[in-house]
Amino acid sequence: MRPEGATRSLVLTVDVITPIVDDPRTFGGIAAVNAMSDVYAMGGQPEVALSFVGFPNDELPAEVLHEVLGGIHEACARARCAIVGGHTIGDSEPKCGLAVVGSVDPDRIWSQRTARAGDVLLLTKALGTGLVGHAVRAGTAPPEMVAEASTAMLMLNDVACRVGLEHDASACTDVTGFGLLGHLRNLVEACGLCAVVRSAAVPALHGALDLAAADCVPGGTRRNLAYAGERTRFTPSVSEPTRLLLADAQTSGGLLLCVAPARADEALAALRAGGCNRAALIGELRAADEPRIEVY
Repeated sequence: MRPEGATRSLVLTVDVITPIVDDPRTFGGIAAVNAMSDVYAMGGQPEVALSFVGFPNDELPAEVLHEVLGGIHEACARARCAIVGGHTIGDSEPKCGLAVVGSVDPDRIWSQRTARAGDVLLLTKALGTGLVGHAVRAGTAPPEMVAEASTAMLMLNDVACRVGLEHDASACTDVTGFGLLGHLRNLVEACGLCAVVRSAAVPALHGALDLAAADCVPGGTRRNLAYAGERTRFTPSVSEPTRLLLADAQTSGGLLLCVAPARADEALAALRAGGCNRAALIGELRAADEPRIEVY
């Protein structure tokens, strides 16, 4: 229950990731943006956070840790989210994340259960960060590919959240570890609808499809495709690399907004004007006798 006179409710979330890029400051920033994304996906504003870092002290110098923490603080400053403490432990592998407390209008909290038949689906970032991260770990990702993916992962979902609220989005999810199709499965099962996705409309990071075609694919992406496949029907024209892209396990992905068709063009224009340059209308929700996803 809300305290008498309160105008906003608290939401809490936590997320920790391992490195997806080599630069430590970028890694810290991505980890922070990724953790705060869950608050934006609920329609909220991150307010305060506790940082967590696992660090191999016997393998990496303290300067690397300082860079990771610097990236965290820079991202949180952009989000106007105060770091009020944290914890660092010795670990065999670097890890980084936040526990975030946010606030949200209790009458406008987004839930996957509230999506409406007839809504269109707006995706606010391009897919492919899982594929690029796998290429980084393999040492085969060209610098321009890493730069584009890093820029996308460092982008806050604050504009996407604001635009969704301003255009009365009925529901929302962020697109992260389960991939687009995995998160869509969760959404359609929650609201009992059919999601129709136009694969050609889904934005992808440059080179991501080529990575999928070359079998540079993380195991999480393949598991996502198997999970989503239980509810997904693909037309024969949807290639295997495209299917893998749609299931790619994202780090710090965008939001998937469910918006009434009459507001879609205006919302899409607002997203792009706000810096979400790869935002796209990728499909719609329809009434269905059972929850499912159709991709063509």
